[in-house]
Amino acid sequence: MSRSIRLAAALGLALCTTGIARADTPGADWMPADQVKQKLMAAGYTSITEFEADDGHWEGEGVKNGVKMQFHADPKTGAILSEKPDK
Repeated sequence: MSRSIRLAAALGLALCTTGIARADTPGADWMPADQVKQKLMAAGYTSITEFEADDGHWEGEGVKNGVKMQFHADPKTGAILSEKPDK
């Protein structure tokens, strides 16, 4: 493999990795995680087992009405955007 191809491949990998790391960091204008968790509990979640920033929103897993659920929450308001049973 030529040196220029290896350099281009390394640069491409570095750019991809940087984009991934940035996508998983809450924005400065996001509602704090603790406040979002409080909203989820008020919406019926009895426990939250996973919670993280991912792809521009909060996402995680928890138990609601005795069912393990996956959810996505709005990063600025904490409102539930989607939820479905976890399989």
